[in-house]
Amino acid sequence: MLKKTLMSIAVVFAVLMVGLLGFATTQPDSFRVERSTSINAPASVIFPFISDLQRWSAWSPYEKIDPAMKRTFSGAARGTGAIYDWDGNNEVGAGRMEIVAETPPSQLNIQLDFLRPFEGRNQVEFTLNETGGTTQVTWAMQGPMPFLSKVMCLFFDMDKMIGKDYEAGLAALKKVSEAGA
Repeated sequence: MLKKTLMSIAVVFAVLMVGLLGFATTQPDSFRVERSTSINAPASVIFPFISDLQRWSAWSPYEKIDPAMKRTFSGAARGTGAIYDWDGNNEVGAGRMEIVAETPPSQLNIQLDFLRPFEGRNQVEFTLNETGGTTQVTWAMQGPMPFLSKVMCLFFDMDKMIGKDYEAGLAALKKVSEAGA
């Protein structure tokens, strides 16, 4: 009797796992997370906080997670070719950002490579649209969704997880930009 019950449980578990993995295959092959805010400052005041990776410490929410994180800046001082490598605790992991394109003061594109805890290669873009001294700033990230990520996203909402960080970062960017305007 016990053997039959255990076998039934194993079959039900296997069917659930196959169903779960099958459902994961129906998820999108890519993701995009985007947040925006309105900043009472011209784009020319805001853009240097984004294009100079060393100035991210003034507003990026990721800088505060691990104050002991190792940071290395290389390449250009700012703008296209500027590189920022980091290696921190398990919360921030390790990775690399490189500014790959910019149109000052309205657009900046970054290649973002995560090395740890999970490998990932994503694109980040900042878009600044100024109207009458007020600038709408949009921070977005997009990238591929490999199978393991699809499975994980069945249990975790990536938009909510990353989105809350982007909201906090944009609020801090608003604060430092408006103080500098």
